[in-house]
Amino acid sequence: MRRRLGRYRRYGPGLAGLAGLAALVVFPLAVSAPWLVTVGLFTLMYAALASAWNLVGGYAGYPSLGHAAFFGMGAYAEAIWWTHRTAGSGYGPFWTLPPIGLAVAAVAVPVAWIAMRTRTDVFAIVTITFLFVVQTLAFNLRGLTGGAQGVAMPVAPFTPATFERPFYYAMLALLLLALAMSYGVLHSRLGLALTAVRGDEDKARSVGVPVGAAKLTAFALSVVVTAMAGGVWAYYLSFIYPQFAIDPLLSIGMVLMVFLGGRGTLWGPVLGAFVVAPAQQYLAYRFGASQLYLLAYAALFVVVMLVMPRGALPTLRDRIRRAEARA
Repeated sequence: MRRRLGRYRRYGPGLAGLAGLAALVVFPLAVSAPWLVTVGLFTLMYAALASAWNLVGGYAGYPSLGHAAFFGMGAYAEAIWWTHRTAGSGYGPFWTLPPIGLAVAAVAVPVAWIAMRTRTDVFAIVTITFLFVVQTLAFNLRGLTGGAQGVAMPVAPFTPATFERPFYYAMLALLLLALAMSYGVLHSRLGLALTAVRGDEDKARSVGVPVGAAKLTAFALSVVVTAMAGGVWAYYLSFIYPQFAIDPLLSIGMVLMVFLGGRGTLWGPVLGAFVVAPAQQYLAYRFGASQLYLLAYAALFVVVMLVMPRGALPTLRDRIRRAEARA
């Protein structure tokens, strides 16, 4: 029994990850219904966003409620850049995502340097305030963003029958990038520094941990993926509005998915996204703009806090350890 559990803990997550990746790659090829591919696309988007948020809110313990601002900045940067340009074969806008992500991260670092001079609770308030500031600017800078009328970019010239596939695989690539970043952070000195910050920031600073550099690095990595996801989202919709590109509910969704799966874990945000995002998309298709999914958000968050306050994966890990102890 003990050998079996030991093998599962050693090889199980890796094999499950490879099987899941293979299933995700095949999914849009095996499914003919475009709306199902769209659900998969948004599920991957939320999984990438939740994994990116986890770098700050999970590993460092700084719950950012303003990540939707960076998502919107990436979306607007993509749309504004391609407003008066032709997309050619359709793949050109995808190649502009890395510089857009880096540019938004460069803007975000000074904001993070100011916000992270506070502690966790105040940091959450500062970040959500920044979100509303960016949203207000998007409404009022009409010459740049189009204001409430929105801004358009060229429609992707992809075949209608497989229109969603390029965007699906772009989101899958962003998810893999976010997971690679998370894995690298977990197995590096940066991960140790962030764990020390989450445990006790004052003690970490007193023993020589580069607290400020660690927090800013994690924040910048998180923003890069978030802004690139916003760019793919903007290109997919081809027309964006401030209230949707910079939506506080987007940040709340990231937080809920991370807490559901397990904060500070590698696969927890992905698990949370694959539970919450398809349910959200189904309710949106089923009930339209009634926003009943907000009630589901609230109910799910209460259940998670009462039943699994540490998240699904840490709870499962504790049960496996207890089974090993009994064995």
